Amino acid sequence: MGKRPVVQSLRAPSASREHEPVVGLVFFATKERMFKERREANENSARSKRTIAASLAAFGSVVLASSCCLPLLPFLFAAGAAGTSAFFVRVRPFLLAASVLLIAFGFYQRWRAKQCQCKPNLLSAILLWLSAFVVLVFILFPQAIANLVANLLAG
Repeated sequence: MGKRPVVQSLRAPSASREHEPVVGLVFFATKERMFKERREANENSARSKRTIAASLAAFGSVVLASSCCLPLLPFLFAAGAAGTSAFFVRVRPFLLAASVLLIAFGFYQRWRAKQCQCKPNLLSAILLWLSAFVVLVFILFPQAIANLVANLLAG
Protein backbone atom coordinates (compact mmCIF):
# COMPACT_ATOMS: atom_id res chain seq x y z
CA MET A 1 0.00 0.00 0.00
CA GLY A 2 0.92 3.57 -0.52
CA LYS A 3 1.85 6.07 2.07
CA ARG A 4 -0.87 8.00 3.84
CA PRO A 5 -0.93 11.72 3.09
CA VAL A 6 0.32 13.91 5.87
CA VAL A 7 -2.19 16.48 7.10
CA GLN A 8 -0.41 19.73 7.59
CA SER A 9 -1.78 22.48 9.72
CA LEU A 10 -2.09 26.03 8.51
CA ARG A 11 -0.50 28.20 11.09
CA ALA A 12 -1.05 31.91 11.47
CA PRO A 13 2.05 34.02 11.90
CA SER A 14 1.39 34.47 15.61
CA ALA A 15 3.67 33.81 18.50
CA SER A 16 1.46 31.25 20.26
CA ARG A 17 0.76 28.13 18.23
CA GLU A 18 -1.19 26.17 20.79
CA HIS A 19 -4.65 27.52 19.80
CA GLU A 20 -4.34 26.85 16.08
CA PRO A 21 -6.52 24.07 14.66
CA VAL A 22 -5.61 21.62 11.96
CA VAL A 23 -6.90 22.43 8.45
CA GLY A 24 -9.60 19.72 8.53
CA LEU A 25 -10.97 20.98 11.84
CA VAL A 26 -10.87 24.71 11.03
CA PHE A 27 -14.38 24.86 9.61
CA PHE A 28 -15.95 22.86 12.45
CA ALA A 29 -14.16 24.79 15.22
CA THR A 30 -14.94 28.16 13.67
CA LYS A 31 -18.60 27.27 13.16
CA GLU A 32 -18.91 25.94 16.72
CA ARG A 33 -17.31 29.08 18.14
CA MET A 34 -19.62 31.26 16.00
CA PHE A 35 -22.75 29.48 17.31
CA LYS A 36 -21.50 29.76 20.87
CA GLU A 37 -20.84 33.50 20.52
CA ARG A 38 -24.25 34.02 18.91
CA ARG A 39 -26.00 32.16 21.75
CA GLU A 40 -24.13 34.25 24.33
CA ALA A 41 -25.01 37.46 22.50
CA ASN A 42 -28.70 36.50 22.36
CA GLU A 43 -28.71 35.63 26.06
CA ASN A 44 -26.98 38.92 26.93
CA SER A 45 -29.41 40.85 24.72
CA ALA A 46 -32.40 39.21 26.40
CA ARG A 47 -30.88 39.95 29.81
CA SER A 48 -30.27 43.58 28.93
CA LYS A 49 -33.84 43.99 27.64
CA ARG A 50 -35.20 42.47 30.84
CA THR A 51 -32.94 44.75 32.89
CA ILE A 52 -34.15 47.84 31.05
CA ALA A 53 -37.78 46.76 31.41
CA ALA A 54 -37.29 46.15 35.13
CA SER A 55 -35.65 49.55 35.55
CA LEU A 56 -38.49 51.31 33.76
CA ALA A 57 -41.05 49.42 35.80
CA ALA A 58 -39.27 50.41 39.03
CA PHE A 59 -39.15 54.05 37.94
CA GLY A 60 -42.83 53.98 37.01
CA SER A 61 -43.78 52.50 40.36
CA VAL A 62 -41.78 55.18 42.18
CA VAL A 63 -43.53 57.93 40.21
CA LEU A 64 -46.96 56.42 40.81
CA ALA A 65 -46.29 55.79 44.50
CA SER A 66 -45.05 59.31 45.11
CA SER A 67 -47.81 61.00 43.10
CA CYS A 68 -50.21 60.77 46.02
CA CYS A 69 -47.75 62.49 48.35
CA LEU A 70 -45.80 64.90 46.18
CA PRO A 71 -47.22 67.42 43.72
CA LEU A 72 -45.25 65.98 40.82
CA LEU A 73 -46.88 67.91 37.99
CA PRO A 74 -45.63 71.38 39.08
CA PHE A 75 -42.10 70.03 39.39
CA LEU A 76 -42.22 68.54 35.90
CA PHE A 77 -43.66 71.78 34.53
CA ALA A 78 -40.90 73.82 36.18
CA ALA A 79 -38.17 71.53 34.83
CA GLY A 80 -39.66 71.69 31.34
CA ALA A 81 -40.01 75.47 31.49
CA ALA A 82 -36.40 75.83 32.60
CA GLY A 83 -35.19 73.66 29.73
CA THR A 84 -37.24 75.46 27.11
CA SER A 85 -36.29 78.90 28.39
CA ALA A 86 -32.61 77.98 28.09
CA PHE A 87 -33.24 76.96 24.50
CA PHE A 88 -35.23 80.09 23.59
CA VAL A 89 -32.62 82.41 25.11
CA ARG A 90 -30.14 81.09 22.56
CA VAL A 91 -32.47 81.34 19.56
CA ARG A 92 -34.12 84.66 20.56
CA PRO A 93 -32.11 86.83 18.12
CA PHE A 94 -33.01 84.53 15.22
CA LEU A 95 -36.69 84.49 16.16
CA LEU A 96 -36.78 88.28 16.43
CA ALA A 97 -35.07 88.65 13.06
CA ALA A 98 -37.56 86.24 11.49
CA SER A 99 -40.44 88.19 13.07
CA VAL A 100 -39.19 91.48 11.68
CA LEU A 101 -38.68 89.98 8.22
CA LEU A 102 -42.16 88.46 8.19
CA ILE A 103 -43.76 91.73 9.36
CA ALA A 104 -41.86 93.55 6.60
CA PHE A 105 -43.10 90.96 4.10
CA GLY A 106 -46.67 91.55 5.31
CA PHE A 107 -46.32 95.30 4.75
CA TYR A 108 -44.83 94.62 1.30
CA GLN A 109 -47.79 92.44 0.36
CA ARG A 110 -50.19 95.12 1.59
CA TRP A 111 -48.37 97.71 -0.56
CA ARG A 112 -48.49 95.35 -3.58
CA ALA A 113 -52.23 94.88 -3.08
CA LYS A 114 -52.69 98.66 -3.27
CA GLN A 115 -50.62 98.76 -6.48
CA CYS A 116 -52.95 96.21 -8.06
CA GLN A 117 -56.04 98.22 -7.06
CA CYS A 118 -57.17 95.44 -4.70
CA LYS A 119 -59.30 96.52 -1.80
CA PRO A 120 -57.43 95.62 1.41
CA ASN A 121 -59.31 93.88 4.18
CA LEU A 122 -59.73 95.91 7.40
CA LEU A 123 -59.18 92.89 9.63
CA SER A 124 -55.88 92.05 7.92
CA ALA A 125 -54.72 95.66 8.34
CA ILE A 126 -55.57 95.61 12.05
CA LEU A 127 -53.79 92.28 12.57
CA LEU A 128 -50.71 93.46 10.66
CA TRP A 129 -50.37 96.65 12.72
CA LEU A 130 -51.10 94.79 15.97
CA SER A 131 -48.44 92.18 15.24
CA ALA A 132 -45.95 94.90 14.30
CA PHE A 133 -46.67 96.62 17.62
CA VAL A 134 -46.26 93.38 19.62
CA VAL A 135 -42.97 92.53 17.91
CA LEU A 136 -41.68 96.07 18.54
CA VAL A 137 -42.60 95.85 22.25
CA PHE A 138 -40.93 92.43 22.56
CA ILE A 139 -37.76 93.80 20.94
CA LEU A 140 -37.57 96.99 23.00
CA PHE A 141 -38.81 95.78 26.42
CA PRO A 142 -37.97 92.09 26.90
CA GLN A 143 -37.49 92.29 30.67
CA ALA A 144 -40.74 94.18 31.22
CA ILE A 145 -42.62 91.52 29.25
CA ALA A 146 -40.92 88.76 31.27
CA ASN A 147 -41.89 90.44 34.54
CA LEU A 148 -45.47 90.90 33.34
CA VAL A 149 -45.80 87.23 32.38
CA ALA A 150 -44.22 86.12 35.68
CA ASN A 151 -46.65 88.24 37.68
CA LEU A 152 -49.60 86.92 35.70
CA LEU A 153 -48.56 83.31 36.23
CA ALA A 154 -47.81 83.84 39.93
CA GLY A 155 -51.39 84.82 40.58
